[in-house]
Amino acid sequence: MTTKSKKRSKGDVLLEMKDVVIDGYSDERWHEIVKGVGLTLRRGEIMGLIGESGAGKSTLGLAAMGFTKPGCRLTSGSITFDGIDLMTASETMKRQLWGSRIAYVAQSAAASFNPAHRLLDQTVESTIGHNIRSDSEARQDAIDLYGSLQLPDPMNIGERYPHQVSGGQLQRIMTAMAMSPRPDLIIFDEPTTALDVTTQVEVLRSMRDIVEQFHTAAIYITHDLAVVAQMADFIKVLRYGEEVEEAKTRKMLKNPEMPYTKSLWSVRSLEKPESKNDDIVIDIKNVDAAYGNTVKVLHDVNIEVPRGRTVAVVGESGSGKSTTARVITGLLPPMKGEVLFNGEPLPPALSNRTKDQLRRIQMIYQMADTAMNPKQSVGDIIGRPLTFYHGITGRAREKRVIELLELIELNESFMDRLPSELSGGQKQRICIARALAADPEVIICDEVTSALDQIVQEGILKLLLRLQKELNITYLFITHDIAVVKAISDEIVVMFQGGVVEQGLKSEILSPPHPDYTQLLLSSVPEMDPDWLTNLTSNRS
Repeated sequence: MTTKSKKRSKGDVLLEMKDVVIDGYSDERWHEIVKGVGLTLRRGEIMGLIGESGAGKSTLGLAAMGFTKPGCRLTSGSITFDGIDLMTASETMKRQLWGSRIAYVAQSAAASFNPAHRLLDQTVESTIGHNIRSDSEARQDAIDLYGSLQLPDPMNIGERYPHQVSGGQLQRIMTAMAMSPRPDLIIFDEPTTALDVTTQVEVLRSMRDIVEQFHTAAIYITHDLAVVAQMADFIKVLRYGEEVEEAKTRKMLKNPEMPYTKSLWSVRSLEKPESKNDDIVIDIKNVDAAYGNTVKVLHDVNIEVPRGRTVAVVGESGSGKSTTARVITGLLPPMKGEVLFNGEPLPPALSNRTKDQLRRIQMIYQMADTAMNPKQSVGDIIGRPLTFYHGITGRAREKRVIELLELIELNESFMDRLPSELSGGQKQRICIARALAADPEVIICDEVTSALDQIVQEGILKLLLRLQKELNITYLFITHDIAVVKAISDEIVVMFQGGVVEQGLKSEILSPPHPDYTQLLLSSVPEMDPDWLTNLTSNRS
């Protein structure tokens, strides 16, 4: 199954990993999750790690820092960073490297920031703590990085707290935090997962430019083949903790050698035929909404959601997509307008809704890490709505939890696991099962496939479509992934700066001519071409 990694030359070797074996603890035993994988990285080089959820990408990326998550352990092999043996280095030595010479950009920024501290303070903490720059120099540099990463109001956004910015903005601030000390090595772990396509273009361009400018080496972990095509000099494919193959990006995109890699390249999004329905289950009428009655986010929003259909809501970060979902669920009462459910007005605030109204509209959140109690088992997480809404307890509850696990392509062995023992894709599938446990009429899906690799994503989309057909479930599907929109939607709503640009059947919205903003969205979808980002930049400049 494994092919030899190709020899190559660029700068001096910065990181060398040989025959690395990492064990993970589950089901009351240790077992191998990374199985003798090697990696060589030179200064100024970017290595892309791709593979399905659970392939070992993030585990290997963290091991490049000499670090493993709780429940994992490095058992054999060698990891050498700039002549330093990270397998034998003391914790003191490694902590001197972390945040100064080696930086990490996590997949879930929301779970990585301290909610009690301002963003600028957190951005510069490591740089100041390692005496790399003075306080004033670090803060000005952070503001400059905010600007280069296309964050709004870079002079002042750092004064906000994590909950006061969007998920995409928080991810870019985490990237600025990693770049602040100008490290020799950055591990990017799905850094653009939370970003809309227009923002992703700017962030990818900025990350690539900064890596080139400072001759930084990087490991870029992703399941998005089109993104890795823009970023990586080389691609390593992993599966089940083993290396499948490694090659230069252009060579691998053109001619992958191994059957598994070819299967990744051949994955295509579903092409669900659209279907119209005049029976409206949710009708949003003339809604304005604001946070704290000061920051107005939604402006006269009107959206109709047909029963048993999927309405995809697309738009860049901060366009109002998730805020619209919060209004529907009662988490954010509107300033003006109303939400009708089955023709009847819903109480604006969640606290005034009946248990049955709550049951019928469920929501699956974008950040699975922060949507689950880290101290509850999977069985408790899925079982709680069964008891709360349906009064199911004991053996009947356990049986139904197992059925729901099977629906989302997991099994009974996950019952006793904690969220920390799950991959990103597994966490999101648990959140889907929890929503299904309520037996809802409407499920609001907020970027539910953004953390999944293409193969798993395709399976989840097929599952959602099957459930819709069998149970007549209605989906409001918030996403920035145009491929997902094409795969699952009947109708599309395009939002920009808190308003609706257009709504209509999928075929109407995706066919030219387009309004300017819709055209920008569609043209920003990455392609499987290493020159796509360069060409796009040239065309827009």
